[in-house]
Amino acid sequence: MAAVRRRGRPKTKPAPPAEGRRAARRVRMTGAERREQLLDVARSLFAEKGYDGASVEEIAHRAMVSKPVVYEHFGGKEGIYAVVVDREMQFLLHAITSALAEEAHPRILLERAAGSLLDYVENYRDGFRIMVRESPVPQATGTFSSLLNDIASQVEDILGTQFTRSGFEPKLAALYSQALVGMVAFTGQWWLEVGKPRREDVAAHLVNLVWNGLSHLESKPELRDVPQ
Repeated sequence: MAAVRRRGRPKTKPAPPAEGRRAARRVRMTGAERREQLLDVARSLFAEKGYDGASVEEIAHRAMVSKPVVYEHFGGKEGIYAVVVDREMQFLLHAITSALAEEAHPRILLERAAGSLLDYVENYRDGFRIMVRESPVPQATGTFSSLLNDIASQVEDILGTQFTRSGFEPKLAALYSQALVGMVAFTGQWWLEVGKPRREDVAAHLVNLVWNGLSHLESKPELRDVPQ
């Protein structure tokens, strides 16, 4: 296939989720620092116990503040949960769309997109566990399925261009993009629980199936986009 045209990078990179930041400090914080601390604590608690199992009281206890402080910043558990989910979504969406923004061979783009999601699963497990749960909050800013739709839209644009150049029906790009993104996402959920094989091997096998098809699978697939 021909190289993909360059797509612009998102202008602002979301801050990475805090996976294992320092424990709560017994020092006076600014309002912004306190807000970040509460988000870190809530994120860890939601990943550990789920939305229903977490409480404002426990968030406050772990942050070493009173419950009114949590209400002052977020209005309650629903408010802080919505912010946590939104930040995770924006971070992951930026990582994957950035991987698709560089001009490269379609197979390389596929490797990068799969690698971005698997990197998030491996290094930001709390966030991924929060997102894959069904949101119990109607006003939450997003869900994992809506995130996948956003990513699929990015992939659809790339596939549509390639289909047109190759003489395929461009309308089918939407179908193929949903299939590709769904396969990688659900594999990521399985891999989070199983924990093996290595991330690079998982990505290589995903690309092997997508790129070569069942009838032409490589016995020992390897990633081609490997930093030197």
